[in-house]
Amino acid sequence: MAANAQPVRRRRPGSHLFLMLAVLYFALPIWWLVVASTKSNSALFNSPHGSMWFSSEYSLWDNLAQLTSHSDGIFWRWMGNSLFYAIASGVGATTLAVLAGYGFAVYRFPGRNFAFSVLLGAVMVPATALVIPTFVLLANAHLTDTVWAVVLPSLLNPVGVYLMRVYIQDSVPPELFDAARVDGAGELTTFVRVVLPLLRPAIVTVLLLTMVAAWNNYFLPLAMLSNPKLLPVTVGLGSWQRLSSAGSGGEQLWNLVATGALVSIVPLAIAFLGLQRYWRGGLTLGGVK
Repeated sequence: MAANAQPVRRRRPGSHLFLMLAVLYFALPIWWLVVASTKSNSALFNSPHGSMWFSSEYSLWDNLAQLTSHSDGIFWRWMGNSLFYAIASGVGATTLAVLAGYGFAVYRFPGRNFAFSVLLGAVMVPATALVIPTFVLLANAHLTDTVWAVVLPSLLNPVGVYLMRVYIQDSVPPELFDAARVDGAGELTTFVRVVLPLLRPAIVTVLLLTMVAAWNNYFLPLAMLSNPKLLPVTVGLGSWQRLSSAGSGGEQLWNLVATGALVSIVPLAIAFLGLQRYWRGGLTLGGVK
């Protein structure tokens, strides 16, 4: 055998089978949502092809028209609210996470380890457990039933701070700080012009995670908001679902719930597809030549 011969890689059908099952597991709910959005209320429950395949009656455009006209188009108001909450919470939480993570990673100050331990402890606290104390706090500040009741609690992201600190410690070499100080750069200049461009993959990651969490947030706005015009799309569709579940006495809106859920995931898909290039473009940054 030649000395430079490459070893033959053994194929692992078990791994491929597991990945195929995982793809099927995550793709089936999306497929069902696409199929359900093309059906009317009657076809949703009485389709001869079952719930996982299209019926002869294609009602997607009718469902979209009903979605736009129902309750004076309040669905699109909910979509706009979700977009505002996601952008405001995502940008604000990411900014705070970058600043806090940079401080924990670069500076040495009394109580740093204790403060970071408290931060890690906050990661383990379920967000739903904090909704009631947060409601009491914001009620005393007369901020409930306002947009601030949803945005302000979402600005605190312990996971984002942890990710930023770890990324800065692992991907920003100390030699860059020494070189910047030798060149006469101050702390703010070093952060803005040297460190911040290297954090692009981490910033995009934290931004997407925070925006997705804010977009999918349900319990917090459900507890904080009572004005239907301030609801995000998750709580709004939930109210339609509860109305449809009321039985014969309630209006049946299952087709609008399914179609609205499909429309609501489109902005998230666009955000992921549009920002994924920043992950690829920033993975090689931070190396010392």
